[in-house]
Amino acid sequence: MVAAPALRIDPATPEDHARIAALTLDVYVGGGLASSGYADELADVAGRARVAELLVARDGAGRLVGSVAFVPGGDFGEVLESDDEAGFRMLVVDPAAQGCGVGTALVEECLTRARAAGKRRVVISTGTRMTAAHRLYERLGFTRLPERDWSPVPGIDLVVYAHPL
Repeated sequence: MVAAPALRIDPATPEDHARIAALTLDVYVGGGLASSGYADELADVAGRARVAELLVARDGAGRLVGSVAFVPGGDFGEVLESDDEAGFRMLVVDPAAQGCGVGTALVEECLTRARAAGKRRVVISTGTRMTAAHRLYERLGFTRLPERDWSPVPGIDLVVYAHPL
């Protein structure tokens, strides 16, 4: 598929929160990428908007087709180890828009924001089953940091990727 030429990345508004929550739950829990035990955190869009820069992707018709929480620092960036690292969490793309460049645009916006904030690199963690995300990250220049892989709860293993800036 070809990327939608009119794709826009904007800060999320409170009016976007319900759509982001539904989309995130559908893709993560409904798609088998996360357990239902993670559903409350995934649905807490207002909570993550308080601790991160919540971004949305809109298609040419203005429909919200993706979202990501850019984390310039702080505890919400669970794998960040220093002030010169930024991250992002809960990247999600509407299944109907997957393959159209939405995920790429959201990740690139996070990289741009990290550079503008003077960060040295972007560090993220992702589930082992999120193979499409792994391919995206690797294509964009992220490399594995296996020494920082971790498990937030027993039975959930996360792998860490980094992108130098």
